[in-house]
Amino acid sequence: MKTFMRKSVLMKLKNLSADDYRAMSERIYIRLIETSDFKKANTVALTISRKTEVDTRKIIEICWEIGKKVVVPKCNPKTKTMDFREISSFNQLETVYLDLQEPDPLKTTSIEAKEIDLLIVPGVVFSDEGYRIGYGGGYYDRFLVIYTGVTASLAFNMQLVSQIPVEVHDLPVDRIITEERVIECEIQD
Repeated sequence: MKTFMRKSVLMKLKNLSADDYRAMSERIYIRLIETSDFKKANTVALTISRKTEVDTRKIIEICWEIGKKVVVPKCNPKTKTMDFREISSFNQLETVYLDLQEPDPLKTTSIEAKEIDLLIVPGVVFSDEGYRIGYGGGYYDRFLVIYTGVTASLAFNMQLVSQIPVEVHDLPVDRIITEERVIECEIQD
């Protein structure tokens, strides 16, 4: 079920025009920077977006402009864990497996989970309750167990579904920001 949902949404995302992608990404990052969680955060953690994901490069540039610390995950495929590292320039990134861009460990400094004020959690499919289907690696599921700060996900409206199959280890995000609204996630009884 999760695999089918992931493939279905990824197909919709691939069919987005470049203009729609840019316009919707912009509406999403404007909504994000207007949230009190973003305004209060000193350190923001997020990934470097790829083709079908909400563009995060502009968010990173805004963070730098207003003096926020930006941290990006360096993934360890053997342990399926992440080490968040501070970047102050896109030149500190390296391209790794699957064309992912991650911080170069030789050019960046590691930071602890407790130092992150706002964690932007990526995903492919989202429910209003804050549950998500990611890319299948489980990296964020493992990290969310040790992270106690504020979480948010950025998603295009077409990535929202009414329900997602939830497993015991799944943890919801606090809010989802789309081009149309900010969803305050609450688990329904």
